[in-house]
Amino acid sequence: MERFKNYINGAWVDALSGKTFQNLNPADQRDCIGEFPESDAADIDAAVKACKAAERSWMLTPAPKRGDILRRAGDIFTRRKTELSRIMTREMGKPTFETAGDVQEAIDTCYYAATEGRRLFGYTAPSELENKMNLSFRMPVGVCGIITAWNFPIAVPSWKIIPALLCGNTVVFKPSEDAPHSAVVFAEILEEAGVPPGVFNVVHGKGASGAALVEHPAVRLIAFTGSTQTGTSIAARCGALNKKCSLEMGGKNALAVMEDADQELALEGVLWGAFGTTGQRCTATSRLIVHKDIYEEFTNKLITHASKLRLGSGLEPDTQVGPVINERQLEKIERYIQIGRDEGATLALGGGRDDGPKLGVGLFVKPTIFLDVTPSMRIFREEIFGPVLAVTKAESFEHAIELINDCEYGLSSSIFTSDVNRAFRAIRDIEAGITYINAPTIGAEAHMPFGGVKGTGNGHREGGWTAYDIFTEWKTVYVDFSSKLQRAQIDNY
Repeated sequence: MERFKNYINGAWVDALSGKTFQNLNPADQRDCIGEFPESDAADIDAAVKACKAAERSWMLTPAPKRGDILRRAGDIFTRRKTELSRIMTREMGKPTFETAGDVQEAIDTCYYAATEGRRLFGYTAPSELENKMNLSFRMPVGVCGIITAWNFPIAVPSWKIIPALLCGNTVVFKPSEDAPHSAVVFAEILEEAGVPPGVFNVVHGKGASGAALVEHPAVRLIAFTGSTQTGTSIAARCGALNKKCSLEMGGKNALAVMEDADQELALEGVLWGAFGTTGQRCTATSRLIVHKDIYEEFTNKLITHASKLRLGSGLEPDTQVGPVINERQLEKIERYIQIGRDEGATLALGGGRDDGPKLGVGLFVKPTIFLDVTPSMRIFREEIFGPVLAVTKAESFEHAIELINDCEYGLSSSIFTSDVNRAFRAIRDIEAGITYINAPTIGAEAHMPFGGVKGTGNGHREGGWTAYDIFTEWKTVYVDFSSKLQRAQIDNY
């Protein structure tokens, strides 16, 4: 069995305790990918000390030069794309055509960051006083703690790590224990690209190491992607400790199909949105809202097509739906399917574990569709994070918008319609950070803001130019060349 290590101060080291945990292939639980360090506060402290030692020299490296290093990282991600996509699929399950896209997000993010190294613009403004100049600059925050989920083990970390490094910060990355191998490759790539020792560190482990990262007094910022429960507890601690905090949490995304929609296009969109990544995306289509005039026709087509989706290992070229990540998540999905039954929704397809030939050694759930779901049902309101779709009938366009917004989350949203007026009303009225017109709820482009409202996050955005806001502090500078004392904020009028 291969044994992996933490990456601290440019060296590969075991956890100081010597403890390890195993990482299993969710498509075949007999396949152990390797042992990884089960780190604790002592390992986090070592990584943070490495960050502090490297902090000043990295900050003083000109931002365009930092961008050059990250451009090289993009080149290396490109070179290792196929290899890395297979590593990711083996440890977290989704098909390689999806994991290759995951790597492409990192490539795009690196190349975008390389250009932002020449665009970390501040502002100049006229002074209210004579012979005085007002300027502002973006400065690094300091040591940043990055904690991410397993479902996008390269793309989502890149959205945080790459901007943080470009801005001159140092980083301790605590990846999910369900996808640690991808983080090892991330470190290898940044090291080869020329990121100096101590600037970027990877500490593997479970909840204890993440908590230690949040609590460490020298860590000035926490950027987190994961569950709402964990995210809100992190926010509370960051508030108490006066740390900057960026949260990307849950979603219960709705896709609405109006009676004037292109039904074939909408059908493709629902299948991809609901069952791509086995429904294990914060942007997954977990609620489908269908206009009453086409409800029966459209849902019949959907059930027919969904029943033909091919389950299997993501390493097999014909697989469309991979496994769920672990036994704990599979049991959670099964509980929600039973809740849907108990609440009176109509189970139209699927309904639990698939342990057929070749699938019994893995963690597979049949694509599941519930019809006649009402807003009072838990499967309408609560995030399941699996291949379970709740379908609700809308009486009108206005009712569809009301149903979309009847949710504590507000990440992604979608509406299929051929009416441009309806499309723009939806853009205006839907309460979400992302709205798609005639496309499903999933997908992101590296140069655009990503994030949500309400229970989905705390207002910060990843992706594009907005990611650089959280990873910098503003410094305002006044230069007075009047050769006399001029008193600002005094009544000079």
